Amino acid sequence: MGPFRILYLDMNSFFASVEQQLNPGLRGRPVAITAVDSGSGACVAASYEAKAFGVKTGTSVRDARRLCPGITFLPSRHRLYVRFNLAVADVLDRHAELTHIRSVDEFQLALSGEARSLAGATGLVARLKAAVAAEVGICLRFSAGIGPNHLLAKIAGKLEKPDGCRWLSPENMPQAIAHLSLDDLPGISEAMKARLYRARIFDIPSLHALDPRHARLIWRSVEGERFVRMLQGMEIPLIATERGGFGNSKVLAPEFRDPVRAYHVGRWLVEKASARLRRDGRVAARFSLTVSFLAGGTWARNVSCFPTQDTAIFLRLHRALWIRLWRSVRPGAIISLGVHLGDVDLLTARQGDLLLPLAPAELTRGEQISKALDQINARFGDGAIRFGLNAPHPGFFERG
Repeated sequence: MGPFRILYLDMNSFFASVEQQLNPGLRGRPVAITAVDSGSGACVAASYEAKAFGVKTGTSVRDARRLCPGITFLPSRHRLYVRFNLAVADVLDRHAELTHIRSVDEFQLALSGEARSLAGATGLVARLKAAVAAEVGICLRFSAGIGPNHLLAKIAGKLEKPDGCRWLSPENMPQAIAHLSLDDLPGISEAMKARLYRARIFDIPSLHALDPRHARLIWRSVEGERFVRMLQGMEIPLIATERGGFGNSKVLAPEFRDPVRAYHVGRWLVEKASARLRRDGRVAARFSLTVSFLAGGTWARNVSCFPTQDTAIFLRLHRALWIRLWRSVRPGAIISLGVHLGDVDLLTARQGDLLLPLAPAELTRGEQISKALDQINARFGDGAIRFGLNAPHPGFFERG
């Protein structure tokens, strides 16, 4: 059996577990994390005690209170969770070979030597669980997935929660996950599921048996062939890709689906994406807006611009696209929206402009102002200074 090469760790109810670690009075009690400290909006995370009552990501505060009358609501503290993420990463890196921090609550490690056997890998998992509990906190638990590649390890890591440990390899595939739906697999969206259905692939055993070359045709990309080969157990390393853009999509809570309030959430997303663009030392030459309606349908447009990292420019483009949306559709309730900064390149690669005038890689006046705002927010707290509006934008949770 084996060899196993990848260990995937998924922290259990991470945000709520951090809060329970810091406040022993919350341990063993249902806890939900909300976007803000208010009685409205939606839950962005829930403890396993709350999940037992049906509370999950996206559950409204009102419904969570009805499902679980004894629940405790706490505002999200993202910077705190990032600090705990780094603390866990430090432990993992000292006790094993940490290769990727996949997200705030997911880690990927490489297996080598004795740990490439099933007994060795499960022994390593037990030692890591003990180390995280001792060095970070007893409330910080994770589920582990062991596999010959990162896809199977990630799928295995989702199979047993909380505090589980499962493995997948050609020896137990596809029967070990035959009960899952196609869109339970990472990377299979609703659109891809529909495409697979049209190709008469209705379940995981059929997908596993697919000729990888046929998968390339279904995906219309080499990624389809890579996906099926990994599902079949082949070792295919992660590809380092160039950054395609910066952005975010949000699903709105009911009280934020009015177009005017959704517009303000969009402004917040633009500011966040622009700050990330600057932190990465990049400029973007295309701005995109996508709006999905509660009644069905999606409106999406994009516009090109001079390569920039100036938040004010992207906010003007955001406003211009909202005006186009309003004139063409007269939107009703909005269920989700997204902004994206595309056609990115390094600031150092930007050509000069004689008309501005602007030397190559030189910051414009607006970019200097945006950078100054970043420095103020870094010193005094996120949101200490903003572009024009100073109201928080709660009531949404991460898509996916």
